[in-house]
Amino acid sequence: MIAASALALALLVAQEKPAAPASPPRDSWFGADKLKHFFVAAFTQSVTFSALQAARVRHEQALAGAWAVTATVSVAKELYDKRTTGLFSVRDHVWDAAGAGVAT
Repeated sequence: MIAASALALALLVAQEKPAAPASPPRDSWFGADKLKHFFVAAFTQSVTFSALQAARVRHEQALAGAWAVTATVSVAKELYDKRTTGLFSVRDHVWDAAGAGVAT
């Protein structure tokens, strides 16, 4: 159910087609945006894992499900950024993975 909702969100974001700017913005390793990625990924991982555990899903499966939802949200956000700003940031994914890992 949660994974299906995340997939629906990703498909919805992928359909939006705003005009891309002339040049992509600079992507640094550090900044407020990276902290947001870290904490949103940690929050997503924690909430999803907790919801799956509350639904009595086995620990290993709940952990895998939480990682899948967090990864889906992360990729959906970057697809949205690619369409709006022209930048698909691998550095954002690194911070997302770090946040999810710390939450795990």
